[in-house]
Amino acid sequence: MCPIRLITPWLGILSALLGTSQVVSAIQLDLGSTQSIKNAASTVTHGMMTYYKGNETGMAVGLLPDPYYWWLAGAMFDQMVHYWYYTGDSTYNQVVTQGLMAQISEDKDFMPRNQTKTEGNDDQAFWAFAAMSAAELNFPDPPPDQPSWLALAQAVFNEQARRWDTTACGGGLRWQIFQWNKGYEYKNSISNGGFFQLAARLARYTGNKTYADWADKTWDWMETTPLITDQYNIYDGADMKNNCSQPDQIQWTYNVGTFLMGAANLYNYTNGSQKWRTHTEGLLKGTQLFFPAQFGGDIMQEVACEPQGSCNNDQPSFKAFLSRWMAATTQIAPFTANTIMPKLRASAQGAAKQCSGAPNGGTTCGRTWSTATWDGRTGIGEQMSALSVIQSNLISKVAAPVTADKGGTSKGNPSAGTGPARTVEFDPVLTRKVTMADKAGAGILTALVLGGLLGSTWWISIGS
Repeated sequence: MCPIRLITPWLGILSALLGTSQVVSAIQLDLGSTQSIKNAASTVTHGMMTYYKGNETGMAVGLLPDPYYWWLAGAMFDQMVHYWYYTGDSTYNQVVTQGLMAQISEDKDFMPRNQTKTEGNDDQAFWAFAAMSAAELNFPDPPPDQPSWLALAQAVFNEQARRWDTTACGGGLRWQIFQWNKGYEYKNSISNGGFFQLAARLARYTGNKTYADWADKTWDWMETTPLITDQYNIYDGADMKNNCSQPDQIQWTYNVGTFLMGAANLYNYTNGSQKWRTHTEGLLKGTQLFFPAQFGGDIMQEVACEPQGSCNNDQPSFKAFLSRWMAATTQIAPFTANTIMPKLRASAQGAAKQCSGAPNGGTTCGRTWSTATWDGRTGIGEQMSALSVIQSNLISKVAAPVTADKGGTSKGNPSAGTGPARTVEFDPVLTRKVTMADKAGAGILTALVLGGLLGSTWWISIGS
């Protein structure tokens, strides 16, 4: 995930405020009707998938167009796996499988060569989540000549376990994988939370204690840092140069969400241990920050950017992940359902009311679920978040995620991703040692360019 790029579609906002013809009636959502929820999800999905061009001739398969980054495409495919799971609609399944397969490398992991120079641990984790969801929900298997969903998730786990870093802060994953990327000296909660969640889900699915041990290790490390507080606030991250002692205290929905999902999986894996019940309850309380009392305490808001209108292209999607993971938590840690479901219901109603913009002829969803009319915001993140919270209200209608010995069909490869560590090769012209001949040639070229510029200046001045 990359630096902030603000998007403020002020023309859309103005149109919404003036009540122009761009504003249509909101999605009709009856949470008491399974079919109504499915219809609403289908409508929002159609709007979301118009952003994806990878199934069009000449476009890059598995990628979203600018300004959206690689990680968000993986998150979108995960959302589409869940769309199929909730609705049974297989319309997009082939597109989803093709997109996921297109972003694996020859090493059978989610480190394609078109991304390895900029890919972060958090980015890779979101693609692993999509594969893990496909395994847990029995999404149709990939072609026989491709790695299985489970093997892809295992490959990412093994690669990230190898990146565990003890050079500062006592452990943890760095944000970035490669040292030339900004953020390499930063240890952030979403990278470590992603690894924690992936390990916990693999433990539950496979029954392999090694994964649970890594999840425990990651949680224990987080507790030694100021990234998680006694009140289960999850801060963004901390700089290694200060030994992670001075955290950036900004809080995002997906940070607490990813730890909630991991803790709930470990609660399930340990057959209801008190330790993981306590942590699940604590993290659930930590989510309350994102359900402001001024809106009744049940409507989700990205408090760090939404009220100020400062969300970048990534951040409007974060509510999708908290919605998805809260819903899943009710299945694998059922004691949470009475707390979670009222929030998912109220937020879904708010999201449906925001889905009342039609600048492109189809229903477009906004960002501010606490208001009853479209706020003029548009983007794949807005669509993804609305879809996630709406379809999450079908959670009681679907079967719980499977495991390897209880209904799972995806066959794993525990050794996936354990080959030689990836190296990134740059063009030799860019990396070879500079010689004296290079320096001399550069000097001559510089002299010629300067001479040309001076001659042009002289000619212009004479002409004047």
